[in-house]
Amino acid sequence: MTQTTNAQSVGKRPVRERVGLVITPNNAGQVVQDIIAAEDAGVQQIWMTQGTPAPDTLTIFAAAAARTSSIRLGTAVVPIYPRHPLALAQQALSISDIAPGRLRLGIGPSHRPVIEGVYGLAMGSPMTYQREYVEVLRDALWKGNVDQHGQYFNVVTKFPRTPQVPILISALRQKAFHLAGEIADGAISWLCPVPYLLNTALPALREGAASIHRPAPPLVAHVLVALHDNRQKGLAAARQSLQRYAQLPFYANMFADAGFPVASDGSISDKLVDSLVISGDETAVTARLRELLNAGLDEVLALQIPVEDATGEQKRLMQLIGQH
Repeated sequence: MTQTTNAQSVGKRPVRERVGLVITPNNAGQVVQDIIAAEDAGVQQIWMTQGTPAPDTLTIFAAAAARTSSIRLGTAVVPIYPRHPLALAQQALSISDIAPGRLRLGIGPSHRPVIEGVYGLAMGSPMTYQREYVEVLRDALWKGNVDQHGQYFNVVTKFPRTPQVPILISALRQKAFHLAGEIADGAISWLCPVPYLLNTALPALREGAASIHRPAPPLVAHVLVALHDNRQKGLAAARQSLQRYAQLPFYANMFADAGFPVASDGSISDKLVDSLVISGDETAVTARLRELLNAGLDEVLALQIPVEDATGEQKRLMQLIGQH
């Protein structure tokens, strides 16, 4: 059975352990310095995406792990199609050797325009592919013995150690949250409105876990944070960042499911922006983070939206997260 953390026990942890900071991997050397600064500020968890063609997140984590002592490192997420599960397991093993117990491996299928349009790879059936991918990862990292023969993977090997790195999967639609409840150590949402998370995602996650008689894993909910004294400027900056997601079918369909359909001209509503973005000064942002955690979200993955001073605002957000 998949090893996982009971969401109820997660909910009892202090706020600073339940809010992680997302850092964008633009320049690898600078990101390592940012992770060091985040640990110094008291941040407990760093999350990083794996974009294309951005620097490799796990390579950055290996460098940062050697220069930090306690901060947890999470991928949110590594696209699974371009990277064989054994190759990913090897990277996870290396980081675990450097920083035992500090890595959480978030993975996901990404999107057809990226996988097929950029990499030139056929996506096939994302749900089936991800299920088999997790099976290979689980056997490698938790059991040390892989003997998998499926539709997409035929893998036979042994691993020298079993670091038991938690494996989380990305989830947007109801079936994906159900799958996370069945096979993963957590679900990572991305740009899901809060009512959708509470009323659709969490019940599906719990149903998936109940179907195999295990406790529900935690939901790590992505939120955008515009930390700025002028709330309207923060919302305007966030709208610019959000608009491109409305062009991706996965997100457009999920927004519609959540009650925020994308307009015929591709624009998104003010209500959707308000549901996705935490904006305002430190007091307002802290209050909203606490509200979300108290509402039932297990953890929050906070992505800074730069408004006027990206460096200064990131430092303020680090301090806010590290002090609560």
